[in-house]
Amino acid sequence: MAIGRRKKGPPRPGPPQTGLRRVLARVAWPALTIVALGLVALTLVTHLSSGTRHTLVVAAIPYWNVQHDTSVVLANRHDVNEVSPWIYGLSSSGTIETQYPAGQAGAVSSDMARLRSAGLRLVPSIANVTNGAFSAQPVDRVLQSPARTRAQVAAIVALVDKQKYAGIDIDYEDLPAASRQAFTRFVTELAAALHAHQKVLSVAVFPQTSSSTAADQVTGAQDYAAIGRVADQVRIMGYNYHWANSGSGAVAPVSWVRSVLKYATSQMPASKVVLGIPLFGYDWPDGKQPAQTISWLQALRLSRHYHVTASYDKASQAPHFTYSSGGRAHTVWFENAESSKAKFEAVKGNSVAGVYLWMYGYEDPGTWSALHATLPTAGAGASSTSSEVP
Repeated sequence: MAIGRRKKGPPRPGPPQTGLRRVLARVAWPALTIVALGLVALTLVTHLSSGTRHTLVVAAIPYWNVQHDTSVVLANRHDVNEVSPWIYGLSSSGTIETQYPAGQAGAVSSDMARLRSAGLRLVPSIANVTNGAFSAQPVDRVLQSPARTRAQVAAIVALVDKQKYAGIDIDYEDLPAASRQAFTRFVTELAAALHAHQKVLSVAVFPQTSSSTAADQVTGAQDYAAIGRVADQVRIMGYNYHWANSGSGAVAPVSWVRSVLKYATSQMPASKVVLGIPLFGYDWPDGKQPAQTISWLQALRLSRHYHVTASYDKASQAPHFTYSSGGRAHTVWFENAESSKAKFEAVKGNSVAGVYLWMYGYEDPGTWSALHATLPTAGAGASSTSSEVP
């Protein structure tokens, strides 16, 4: 697999698979309550303004973890400024719809109200997820029609205004390389429309390490330089170097992370670069794909259940272990506080805006203290906007 490249399929892990959850539910771990209280779903953005370094912490909350993550965020509300609930998708015709089931609407609304009451800004994500899977067709249909593009821009602004969001995060993936100019036009128009309403635009992009990876079919639609000129945040998905349908290995080797940061800052202002850091891992069954996405807690419980000890790979800065189940060998690579700290230090060393932590489930509780020590926040008043947005 080429660096920064992946086959089609969601780079963000979806809701926990029920099969593994049933297995793990039988493995007791008495510290679970302590872990639940100590975890936070967050994104950290460092904003440079008037020579003062400000850190923005944004909690990235996927819809399947909204209730738990909201409670964790509120428990750490003095260290979190902004929340990005990953809750919106697209219909087959390209109209905006919610990803969560209709029966969850009341709970989501309640949690959003709790976050607002705590003074946290909301910048939700819209992903091109249709019927539970990423799909390029609805977005491409919009992009190839100026009228449909204008209509979607207007719909997004109307949604942001109606719900009193601070802005929006666009997570459109797997677009064909031929859509590069059309996607740039869309992002440019959306940025102008949101800025006219004093709202924030964030754009999620695939990791790139050179002009050659920028030109391939997977990443070709995303023009780093053009997006960086108009967006307030460019969230680079700094994970899935190894992923569910690849061979086993570190999700985000630190040397690759540094290459991603180096290329990104050559294409756009460092003050807009926001590195995505994974808080999940994969369990690869030998000779079988895909791997199963797992959380830190699930990895810990697996290692204890099968009486194996994780090793820490210093080259990639990531923990891993192997175990055998049902006569099949499994290889697990995951993230913990130490591996996340290595990436925090790479962010600090490259003087980019900061990081966002993509959530899956229960993370290593030490991740919070590692983040705080390496990239401390500047309080609740930090801003996620560019200098062009009040």
